[in-house]
Amino acid sequence: MTTDARSREATQNESTTDVVLGIDDVAVHYGGIKAVDGISFDITRGKIFGILGPNGSGKSTLLAAVTRLTPLTRGTLTFEGEPFAKVSAQKVAKLGIARTFQTVRLLPDLTVRENVALGADLGAEQGGMRELLLGRKALLNRSRDAVAEALERTGLTGLEDIRPGELSYGLQRRVEIARAIAMSPRLLLLDEPTAGMNKSEREDVTSLLKKLREEGLTQLLVEHDVQMMVDTCDTLIAMNFGVLIAQGKPQDVVREPSVQEAYLGKRGAQDARSQ
Repeated sequence: MTTDARSREATQNESTTDVVLGIDDVAVHYGGIKAVDGISFDITRGKIFGILGPNGSGKSTLLAAVTRLTPLTRGTLTFEGEPFAKVSAQKVAKLGIARTFQTVRLLPDLTVRENVALGADLGAEQGGMRELLLGRKALLNRSRDAVAEALERTGLTGLEDIRPGELSYGLQRRVEIARAIAMSPRLLLLDEPTAGMNKSEREDVTSLLKKLREEGLTQLLVEHDVQMMVDTCDTLIAMNFGVLIAQGKPQDVVREPSVQEAYLGKRGAQDARSQ
């Protein structure tokens, strides 16, 4: 049975009403480069779904395709049963999909509250840059409740009036997550949220993601930290060279020879299995 067939079989027993994001035969090619090639899986409601893989495996390209920042070469995308492969990137947030990025993208001249308010505004039916141009007061009045809730959920209450540059790196990443949550998403995509963090900061973010899961927020997580993924995710897929090489329970996926080989090389994987 092929990996793609196993992927479909692993999810075929899930109730269709529980599928938040459906990815079917998605490919992103750049000329002869197959950055993503035939990826299929479903993400079910209220779970943390992880994508693991070494640099260049296609993880971030797949996230860019889901958020419509990158066009598909082929394949279909559905969100809560509705196709959205032809939706513009600007409209993805309106569907209920929010994301964070690999690098911190906060506005240094705005306070924590104001940075988070930008997310709340993007999640509203109207607004966007128009409100920002009208001034900070209009923006804050529009999104006060959503901002307060996002700050509370991410443990940032009390830091509202501080500027990002005064915070630790770990707290800055929390502000980014709070900004995404302020959009009231039904699906949160996180691209390497613990990159560059120390052990304590990583543990804090892991606890936060688990807390958000308990509150019912569905999450798609991309990370390099294997142990963090095992500790955090309900389901894990592994990618290498743009294709899906394993899917299942996190503990099982990281034991797959193909996954160990992708991370450690053939010789390293053999040594790891012999220990």
